[in-house]
Amino acid sequence: MPEADFLFSETSKYLKPEDIIQLKNAYSFGLGAHSGQFRKSGEPYISHPVAVARILSKLHLDAPTLTAALLHDVVEDTDISKAEISERFGEPVAELVDGVSKLAKIQFQTQEEAQAENFRKMLLAMARDVRVILIKLADRLHNMQTLEVMLPAKQRSIARETLEIYAPIAHRLGLNNIYQELQELGFKYSYPMRYKVLVKATKAARGNRREVVGKILETISLKLKEAHLETEVTGREKHLYSIYNKMVEKHLSFSEVLDIYGFRVIVKDIPSCYIALGMLHSLYKPIPGKFKDYIAIPKNNDYQSLHSTLLGPFGIPIEIQIRTAEMHRIAENGVASHWLYKNLDGNFDELHLKTSQWLQNLMETLSSSTDSSEFLEHLKIDLFPSDVFVFTPQGKILTLPRGSTAVDFAYAVHSDVGNCCVAAKINGENAPLRTKLKSGDRIEIVTAPYAKPNPSWLGYVATGRARSHIRHFLKTIQYDESIKLGERMLNQALTSFNIDPDSITAIQWDKLVRDSGVKSREELFTEMALGKQLPAIVAKRLTTPAESVSHEKAATPITIMGTEGLAVQFAKCCRPIPGDAIVGLIKKDSGLIIHMLNCGNISHSAKSQENCLNVTWGKDITRTFEAAIKIVAVNKQGVLARVAAEIAKADSNIDDIVMESESNYMHMRFVLQVNNRLHLSQVIRGLRHLREISTISRIED
Repeated sequence: MPEADFLFSETSKYLKPEDIIQLKNAYSFGLGAHSGQFRKSGEPYISHPVAVARILSKLHLDAPTLTAALLHDVVEDTDISKAEISERFGEPVAELVDGVSKLAKIQFQTQEEAQAENFRKMLLAMARDVRVILIKLADRLHNMQTLEVMLPAKQRSIARETLEIYAPIAHRLGLNNIYQELQELGFKYSYPMRYKVLVKATKAARGNRREVVGKILETISLKLKEAHLETEVTGREKHLYSIYNKMVEKHLSFSEVLDIYGFRVIVKDIPSCYIALGMLHSLYKPIPGKFKDYIAIPKNNDYQSLHSTLLGPFGIPIEIQIRTAEMHRIAENGVASHWLYKNLDGNFDELHLKTSQWLQNLMETLSSSTDSSEFLEHLKIDLFPSDVFVFTPQGKILTLPRGSTAVDFAYAVHSDVGNCCVAAKINGENAPLRTKLKSGDRIEIVTAPYAKPNPSWLGYVATGRARSHIRHFLKTIQYDESIKLGERMLNQALTSFNIDPDSITAIQWDKLVRDSGVKSREELFTEMALGKQLPAIVAKRLTTPAESVSHEKAATPITIMGTEGLAVQFAKCCRPIPGDAIVGLIKKDSGLIIHMLNCGNISHSAKSQENCLNVTWGKDITRTFEAAIKIVAVNKQGVLARVAAEIAKADSNIDDIVMESESNYMHMRFVLQVNNRLHLSQVIRGLRHLREISTISRIED
């Protein structure tokens, strides 16, 4: 096979003779295993693994990786086992093949679940050995190169997955050439008509601008020679997907995207980078806000370069990249540079450390995400590159996605810091936790030992790590709280039947758990707390038929302290506070919801049903609760300020305000934080002293 001969010829330039023998053995083994199998294009199937190995050989990867590339589909598509590969080619090769293989023999309920589980396995293997993902990326690249034989719907599905997952992974690992080709092919098959239009427009523009680009290239080269710099200057055309994204993001037509050409300057050392930058800035004026120094602050994938956009001749923006030869090698090959330039091994320790840290963070997300769609969401969030560089109080640089908040920063430092954060200081000034961070910000997180994540954080965090930890914490806390609440609800139901909860035997419990179809007593408690099982019915099932059940003893109320967390919710319609007569309503999947006894949203018939519970307030409640009031005041300047000052004077906080103005009067609705009915009365009493207020009352429905 000619392609195989090319592979052996290319790899013989850097591999040992014994390595070439192993590759030939692997090729023969794969040829036999895939005998009779063909691709949709009609080619023998072995052509695919050979093409994958050739892609990796351009990165000068080692013999085990290329061997695994030749065998990567053997376990999945033939009867060959991992043990056979291990016996013939060694355990390292077998592990690589196993890491790349899909979970083809396991049945999943949905395509999304199958996709998520495939990525889980791949990432676990990748954490052990990053070469797994290099093989997988080469595999995906060749599949994209031969995608034209697929049906259009399949093409779009594979292309979308490539753009969302594989291209960002290649970018994150610094594999620039693979990343850009995956993006171009993904764009081609996701939007075929747009791709064709842009190809045609770019070809036309290329002819018109060729002379201009050649002149700019010559001018740059001459200018750099004045500084006696050893340079290599090249012009490059921006990729179609990059042009398309710019058109979409900035709502531009193709003719308005002027900077479709860029220039790369490669110099011998770091000081020369900055000298070259100064020379070019003296040649053409830099556009403000378009300079980035990735040498001083490298990207997450260890990419280093100076980026600047200059205003060239005829008003054409020119994009310039300046870097050293070593930086260029890392920019093109990323983590593969470790194998490509082994004599420079020590220079890539930082890159591999960053890659390992990123993989470790992904593993944390993977372990705390139980839902497939949730895991994929976190993965996609973390894969997209970012340009926000922020500082810890100690001066350490952290890189976060654009749009990240102080909460994201807290979780990036440590999950315990995120779970306990209560406030933030940004550049020495107090700031809300939802504040979006900018490059250069110095952030200090204030924590409290008893603080815990707020569900509202999920509305504005930008990193998968933060989202995953918040969800995991809330699920764990809700589960623990639900167990305690469910047990209290069942004890109340048993007491109402004049049965001592401690008298229930283990045999009765075992029978109930078995009959209920749950795994444990704790799960049954949780279902009662979430309204999936009614305590009264469970209590009846717990008692034996022979046992007399009496309603003579009144139900012992469930005590509400307000510290039950997510297991107990307070109705927004009537906003009950300590001192109000209350009733508990069990709502399926929402748990126990506390209403005021006279709330209009609870009918008289509902109050007598089994999903309505007798509840009472506990003593010494220390937390605050929401209460709503409405005020009608004279429409005069400064009224709102005086009302707010009076509320603060009564030691209450304002959570929300809604105002409507008429010609002479102003209608205001406040949601306040109060301790109890007595505290609310004090607030209202203080407000009545204001002469501008006409009426004031509490909103109870």
